[in-house]
Amino acid sequence: MVEQLSIGGVDIPLGSQMTLELPLPNLYTHTRVALPIRVMRGSRNGARLLISAALHGDEINGVEIIRRLLAMPQIRRLHGTLIAVPVVNVYGFLSHSRYLPDRRDLNRSFPGSESGSLTARLARLFLDEVVAKATHGIDLHTGALHRANLPHIRAHLADPQVEPLARAFGAPVILDSPPPEGSLRQAAMARQLPYLLYEGGEALRFDELAIRAGVRGILSVMRALEMLPPTRERSPHPDPVIARSSGWVRAPQSGILRAALPLGARVEKDAPLAVISDPFGERETPVLARHAGIVLGRTHLPLVNEGEALFHVARFQAPGAVEERLESYQDELADMRELGDPFNPAFSPETL
Repeated sequence: MVEQLSIGGVDIPLGSQMTLELPLPNLYTHTRVALPIRVMRGSRNGARLLISAALHGDEINGVEIIRRLLAMPQIRRLHGTLIAVPVVNVYGFLSHSRYLPDRRDLNRSFPGSESGSLTARLARLFLDEVVAKATHGIDLHTGALHRANLPHIRAHLADPQVEPLARAFGAPVILDSPPPEGSLRQAAMARQLPYLLYEGGEALRFDELAIRAGVRGILSVMRALEMLPPTRERSPHPDPVIARSSGWVRAPQSGILRAALPLGARVEKDAPLAVISDPFGERETPVLARHAGIVLGRTHLPLVNEGEALFHVARFQAPGAVEERLESYQDELADMRELGDPFNPAFSPETL
């Protein structure tokens, strides 16, 4: 039986490719705004995988991940359907902003409302017209402004549909976390649609390692869903290390942050992560780890206020094993030329 697919009232048959634009509320200049969607359907039925990015308008790594993914030669052998939405929060993307013009967070506004705020209306449209048409999903994110995240997956592993996809992605770290209230993951879970969240890099910046990890991870999930033929070139990804909890280390005082540990660094409880000083360096206060773990996220801005979140540390039973896994993972990605820019033949790992 042929599965029918319609988005925005447009029928998309098997074996076809189509770019759609769902109309959104105009700007106050009456300039038209639309939600761009690329749909690729194989000649046979199969999973319908939705890849979404830029729910936060300043998180742009996912846009590049989707661009490279769609250019990969493997996609030509697609079974099932790939739905790619590189810019969900078009309004924030235009203004380099995390939020929409009404200052609301789209990823805390699901399931939304047809008669609510601008953010609520976009959330409802995206959920009903796009998410509802998928069988699986991956949402691409980065750290917030001036914050970077180590490439990792966030997933609710208690969901039996989610765990195998999280492992298939192949990221070295999985943060086991229930979906926050109002998030896209929570709305998808309410519809029994398994959805992963990929984190990597920093807002308004392209991070080559995070981009390559995202492309590779999505291709791995597609193979697990039998949307692509299995690869014969590489051995299976090593099992990821799962963090069951994490926490932020905050600034004990205002000042200038320096000598900060990098992403992926192993830390011990009460060990110094950085130092905060006054402009003269006369009063220095160490920033101490509250528990042992791995630095999963960190600020890149050296000017900090008291109480500001500085380091996101994930807890592991064996942090040393995670550190080794991260080193091999980064080396592997740096050597994978096929995950570089397919439109730039001169690209090589040496340009990283």
